[in-house]
Amino acid sequence: MEIANRHILVTGASRGIGKAFAKMCAEDKANLYLILRKNDEEIVKELQQAGAKSVKVFETDLRSREAVTALIEQLKEIPVDILFNNAGILTGGLIEEQNIEHIYQMLQVNVNSLIQLTHGVLPGMIARKRGKIINNSSVSAYMHFPCASTYAASKAAVAAFTDCIRIELKETGVTTLLLITPGIRTRMFDEVETVFGKNFQIPEDTISPHKYAQMIREAVLHDLPVLEPSGLTGVGLKVAKFVKPLFEIEVARRFKRN
Repeated sequence: MEIANRHILVTGASRGIGKAFAKMCAEDKANLYLILRKNDEEIVKELQQAGAKSVKVFETDLRSREAVTALIEQLKEIPVDILFNNAGILTGGLIEEQNIEHIYQMLQVNVNSLIQLTHGVLPGMIARKRGKIINNSSVSAYMHFPCASTYAASKAAVAAFTDCIRIELKETGVTTLLLITPGIRTRMFDEVETVFGKNFQIPEDTISPHKYAQMIREAVLHDLPVLEPSGLTGVGLKVAKFVKPLFEIEVARRFKRN
């Protein structure tokens, strides 16, 4: 799908992957709609200067089902061509030590709001016979590390959801792109050491948000259904998928309970 002149809706656009992808779309002269918890005039100005045809911000707390419902009402008159479900919250640690309220908030953002937004914009896409849903999953959906139980569960749900609707949408003109995202040098990745580091040795293979946004752009332009990582993370993903006992041996070596 082309990006130029398209109407592109991005969640979690204030930083990291979302911001980098939005800027890249701005350079391609897209119309951008950003879902942010708080309006940020600096981001709007930056995207306008980068070349966006238009930029509109929707202040929405994706942790609230009611807020997402209200957002979908606001979006009804917008011919969304690409929905990038990018927003996410990290949880982790030994399961009995995780904060249950934080887990509920994470599941609302990572899974429930993603499904609800997809549910809300898909009818318009199908009626127009064009559109793309980009869902940000993670290598954690397949590489099951200790202390990542709840986060991995959310990303596995995103992967399964995307696989299912990809088949449902065949011949509608609407396609999906599943991102099996590796370690990206963002603020969330900086939190990983704090959340997991006490019990698990974190792999250090990372790429920049800008480079990953370029990869997403290419996947969109070439209508790829899945974007998998390369390098050491790509190798690890294949081992986790196809040689699970070997993967678990390496994982166990890196884990300590106390």
